Amino acid sequence: MRLFAVILALLGIILTAGGIWLVSLSGSGYFALAGLALLITSYFLFTSKRIFANYLYALFLLGTSLWALSESGFDWWPLSSRMGIPLLFAIPLLLGYRKANPYSTGFLFVVWALSAVVTLGSLFNTTHTIEGTLPTEQVNASPNMGGIGDDEWTSYGRSNYGQRYSPLNQINTQNISQLTEAWRMETGDQKGPQDVTETTYQATPIKLGNTLYLCTPHNWLVALDADTGKKRWVYDAKVPEESQRQHQTCRGVSYLPAQNGDLQLSEASTQNANLHTENLAPVTCDARLFMPTSDARLLAIDPSTGALCRNFAKDGVLDLMQHMPFKQSGYYYSTSPPVVTNGVVVVAGAVNDNYDINSPSGVIRAFNAQTGELVWNWDSANPEDTSPLKEGETYTVSSPNSWSVASADEELGLIYFPMGNRTPDQLGMYRNEAEEKYSSSVVALDAKTGQAKWVQQFVHHDLWDMDTPAQPVLLDLTIDGETVPALVAPTKQGDVYVLNRATGEPILPITEQPAPQGTIEGDFAAETQPSSALSFNPPELEESDMWGASLVDQLICRIQFKQLRYEGRYTPPSKQGSIVYPGNFGVFNWGSVAVDPKRQVMFGMPLRFAFVSTIVPKDDEGYSLAEVNTGEHGVNANEGAPYAVELKPFMSPLGVPCQQPPWGFVAGAELTTGHIAWQHKNGTIEDMTPLPLPIEMGVPGIGGPIITDGGLAFMGAAMDNYIRAYDLTSGKELWKSRLPAGGQATPMTYLNSQGEQMVVIVAGGHGSIGTKTGDSVLAYKLSQ
Repeated sequence: MRLFAVILALLGIILTAGGIWLVSLSGSGYFALAGLALLITSYFLFTSKRIFANYLYALFLLGTSLWALSESGFDWWPLSSRMGIPLLFAIPLLLGYRKANPYSTGFLFVVWALSAVVTLGSLFNTTHTIEGTLPTEQVNASPNMGGIGDDEWTSYGRSNYGQRYSPLNQINTQNISQLTEAWRMETGDQKGPQDVTETTYQATPIKLGNTLYLCTPHNWLVALDADTGKKRWVYDAKVPEESQRQHQTCRGVSYLPAQNGDLQLSEASTQNANLHTENLAPVTCDARLFMPTSDARLLAIDPSTGALCRNFAKDGVLDLMQHMPFKQSGYYYSTSPPVVTNGVVVVAGAVNDNYDINSPSGVIRAFNAQTGELVWNWDSANPEDTSPLKEGETYTVSSPNSWSVASADEELGLIYFPMGNRTPDQLGMYRNEAEEKYSSSVVALDAKTGQAKWVQQFVHHDLWDMDTPAQPVLLDLTIDGETVPALVAPTKQGDVYVLNRATGEPILPITEQPAPQGTIEGDFAAETQPSSALSFNPPELEESDMWGASLVDQLICRIQFKQLRYEGRYTPPSKQGSIVYPGNFGVFNWGSVAVDPKRQVMFGMPLRFAFVSTIVPKDDEGYSLAEVNTGEHGVNANEGAPYAVELKPFMSPLGVPCQQPPWGFVAGAELTTGHIAWQHKNGTIEDMTPLPLPIEMGVPGIGGPIITDGGLAFMGAAMDNYIRAYDLTSGKELWKSRLPAGGQATPMTYLNSQGEQMVVIVAGGHGSIGTKTGDSVLAYKLSQ
């Protein structure tokens, strides 16, 4: 018992000292009082006054229960983190009943039992859930889905509309339980020891004929038999290692059909599973695949043979560093598939965040899809002049870029780009008027000229790295009996904007909300920020939202919360450190959302995850000691600027989020009204802890969903290694299958040569969220 008294005293000292610190920051007084109670209890134990120890601990436990319920409600995760240690520490006192007054032990037992029952009972309480159903009526039975056949998947989002919707319904809510693995294969491209942290499998295959085409993180283009998964050929782009890249990934490839419109793939010529095609002589291509690489090239490859196309650019290779003002190795590359539309292949790119104020341009360029000749270039810092640059001319330094996937409407002749920010993201003093206009927006460019037809901005004077991260989704909505061409744009800050894609005008209302002020010297914050009528923006954080595995790390999180600057969404970054919530990881990210164009509803995976953004003066003593340019998160140097920036998740000392769960959801909403019909926690902690406990917690994730006409949504994405199928109407999980690695890629679906519907997902993990790495591709179909 003396050892227990020592432990109790140590905990009491920690809670008392930390509690006084928290009170000095205008925080809760509970921890200081709790610490004092534990110290006095330990004193009674040392002096063998067990009766007083039991009574006092019972009062402490009762007070803790009332305090925990007042802050948490009947919610298991926040309640258990507050009650866990107090309930556990009562057990030694109860076991020592022979040396204590039975009345005092009985009183303690009653309080302990009631507190335990209340705490454990909260396990069965459904919280943070919106129960409801999406409408099942097909508002438009024959919608425009981008001009492709029902059984095709020829672009990253199935078509250039990016709907991620398939009209296939062979697999449906009635037979989903019969879905089983049909085949799996390994590409052979594994994460290496020298790879950057953000080495990730994010690829969604496309299907042409009976062949699947997908790219890997190191830019291998792999052709697979769609029936069996066997390799037809592999093209290895031979991308060199580069420690200065923030990302090592490839989300997909694009396809240019033959000029006569036929597929013209010679299946017989692509059957050698061991054929590596990078050393083949270039061939003349009619149809072609386009793959961007992480060393800033665009490759044109023959779909039949895997050879480069000699009739595009220089033997199938286009240098994307041409006309760049700065050409630092690893600072510019393209991670998303280009857009092929109206005879051009249009390429955007990623520019490293916060490495150097003098970085490559974020220019968007259209090349003749047949020859590779530059047709136009749109530079968001110099948007009026889109004529191709002449020899010796360069684009604007560090201008806002578009790193995610774009969409296109061939009939309107418009291409829709989700725009990022100008680097440095957190320092706004380097931006010109045009950059202020086009950053963190969606811009519609004329496919023939590159001129901007309209722009809708989602963050004014972005200081938070709130790039528009997701492919805009195109569909036609029926509003008041009229068909309206619409665009759906999910954002990192949680708003989902529904716009007229012809004009950019809002379909669902957009309002301007007051925003926090106060920045570092020489900068400013926008007085208002836009907000959409359809929004998954979480409630503002409070001290009572702080979490941890125990009272101790929760106390530390509360102290951090009070020390950091936080005035709600869009709190400007600061030298003291500011909480960014939602964080720049995003409520939505590149996985976007999926829409059902018949029912005119959406399925998405909103997240709630706070980050800390700190402006670091370079004359600060600690700056030179820090490891800089470690990736997108960490300390980035901002070379040429007086400030570096540090970005990191808001975590406890034990490495768990300081904000209480859930952190991840699935949700369904009506696009014509903005009504969120349902929202459920998504994912378990099975792969997040040493013990494989499949406890549903609502975990973070990254990736995207698809919807099928069978009433299903398929998605991996969460930090546990599963692919799941959900009922689109209710959001209920109907099926899941274990993956060999993290499933942070968007699935796709198609019919094989036997007319069987297949669902395919790439499972290779994600460096930033730490899921298991691998190189698997898995296909599922209904059992016979």
